[in-house]
Amino acid sequence: MNDRAAGAAAMVPPIQGATAAAGQKPDAGQKGPPVWLGMDQKALDDAYDQAVYAPNRDQVLGRNRWNSERTRTRLGAPQRFAYGMAPIEGLDVFAAKQPNAPVHVFIHGGAWRQRDAKDYAFLAEIFVNGGAHFVVPDFSGVEATSGSLVPIAEQVRRAVAWVYRNAARFGGDPSRIYVSGQSSGAHLAGVILVTDWEKDFAVPPDIVKGGLLCSGMYDLKPVRLSKRSEYVAFTDESEHALSAQRHLARINCPVILAHGTLETPEFIRQTRDFAAALDEAGKPARLLVAEGYNHFEILETLATPYGLLGRAALEQMGLA
Repeated sequence: MNDRAAGAAAMVPPIQGATAAAGQKPDAGQKGPPVWLGMDQKALDDAYDQAVYAPNRDQVLGRNRWNSERTRTRLGAPQRFAYGMAPIEGLDVFAAKQPNAPVHVFIHGGAWRQRDAKDYAFLAEIFVNGGAHFVVPDFSGVEATSGSLVPIAEQVRRAVAWVYRNAARFGGDPSRIYVSGQSSGAHLAGVILVTDWEKDFAVPPDIVKGGLLCSGMYDLKPVRLSKRSEYVAFTDESEHALSAQRHLARINCPVILAHGTLETPEFIRQTRDFAAALDEAGKPARLLVAEGYNHFEILETLATPYGLLGRAALEQMGLA
């Protein structure tokens, strides 16, 4: 199951060492009562707060926006299609030159808050040059859904179903659709992988041929216990329905899981636990570990065929 990244440590560092590895000083104050896996409320809140472990967040996000502008200069503006009726329900398509090419759908992160597909154009060039279409859907943030994740999950699922039904409009092969996501986008991509496509969308059950999930959350129980519940309206029903790790039987494609060594301890644990659960369930899964990358930096490795995620994505699509 485990694939070591180029340059990764020979032994995966223990999860409890992630705080020190990320350069954070342990809290010298008295701990409160345990809330989750021995962590008190502050430790759990910090474990779901990327700013605590990645102080260069704004720098990296700004760099991604800058690189997205440069990518549009080279590739041209993407085609824009509506996959639903709401104004936000559109997707950007950077088309490959080859006809009937495979399609890579990327689900962006952002703590389930509103982000723009245009800011992830920097990832397109590797796929277009490699012979695949690159698709990034826009979807609502929790600001627009009264805090509910359910309509957001429904949007990204509909976006993938739209791609399957309409791939021919931009020269895509509907039999070769792959999905990736990072952070909360990896959570949503995991939800896509456990979709009952026949029941909910009247399409074949295997429309997604592979998934690449980076630095995500696959069981929402600890997330619900953290301070993210201050702006996400978790319920028992949504926690269960949108926890991909609880629906392993529905996964019917190879899955690549990845995290950086400088992630928060919970994002490392979530990734490893999901990879182990998939392996135990007999599902094809790989675990990639990026040495020296934090939660935001690791996504940049998807933008190059020489990066950890970029190489893995192209290999999964048969394009490497």
